[in-house]
Amino acid sequence: MKYIIDDNFLDDSKYLEFIRNNPGKANLKIRAFTASEALPLVGIHVVVRTKVGEDEFVFFDGETDSSGMIRTLSLPTPSLIPDNLEAPSSILYEILAESETMHMNRLYQVRMYDGICVIQNIELLPEWGSN
Repeated sequence: MKYIIDDNFLDDSKYLEFIRNNPGKANLKIRAFTASEALPLVGIHVVVRTKVGEDEFVFFDGETDSSGMIRTLSLPTPSLIPDNLEAPSSILYEILAESETMHMNRLYQVRMYDGICVIQNIELLPEWGSN
């Protein structure tokens, strides 16, 4: 995996080619909650990544804040061609949400399009079991 926060990542030839092919921008917000959106999930480990050929680029690796949010992430996408009659091009990103304390490991896939803001909800339902 190659992380965007690594010192050499922004100069990597595969990343530079990826950016040339994906000059558009889309925004992603992530909301983690439980109890029908009543309680935010704080400290959920979230990784946002995409696969490019054999490489995997990680654009975010962090935790949800006190509101259960990962605020706006700007992600590369193919450019939108105005007045084009074909379906717009997109790129598939994966969102991995993990929490050891809550025994949670979820993988979401989201298609991102130029100029669009996507809100990905991560809901953890309480587990009711006998003790």
